[in-house]
Amino acid sequence: MAHPGSTPRVHHPVFARFYARFSVSADTRGGLGALRTELLAGLSGRVVEIGAGNGLNFAHYPAGVTEVVAVEPEDHLRRLAEEAARRATVPVTVLPGTAEALPGRDGAFDAAVASLVLCTVRSVPEVLAELRRVLRPGGELRFFEHGAADTPGLARVQRGLDRTVWPLLFGGCHTSRSPVAAIEAAGFELVSYRSFDVPEQGPRLPSSPCVLGAARR
Repeated sequence: MAHPGSTPRVHHPVFARFYARFSVSADTRGGLGALRTELLAGLSGRVVEIGAGNGLNFAHYPAGVTEVVAVEPEDHLRRLAEEAARRATVPVTVLPGTAEALPGRDGAFDAAVASLVLCTVRSVPEVLAELRRVLRPGGELRFFEHGAADTPGLARVQRGLDRTVWPLLFGGCHTSRSPVAAIEAAGFELVSYRSFDVPEQGPRLPSSPCVLGAARR
């Protein structure tokens, strides 16, 4: 079993406080709450969620979920997630640690959730390998991520920002990663996914191109 304490501490206090305020507003006024409901619909059994942030997913888990083990490495966000866990209608345990070293034996979980987190992890292949390890055969990975643009102009902007200021300003976030390709490369079988922009109206931001879907171990 991997031990969360074996990985480096993640510490982004300024970004964490900004994200905690911004994400609540985005959920209520920006439509992200509905996307979280779509992401988690139909899940059941034991679920592991990586990079749980301030726990905004917790209120959207369906009644069929018997337990959520949520991992969040940033101290401030984890404290907020613990508060959200106490309000959740399903049992949620929030643990420190990073997604590269998940708690749980091989095949311990029925489903895994990655929500706006693959952009920030140190190694996407390592994280996806860990998710595959802790999922039972046939278990689902649900993902909601932003990633590389499908237009050359914005894709060039993303790559430039990722090499310079974006990760420094936004807690290690990268805009030009390709989550669907990475999930397939990790050995998951794609079930379904859809691509869209957030926000749907207005200027297209470096973080706008998103994908939401499911893959199977």
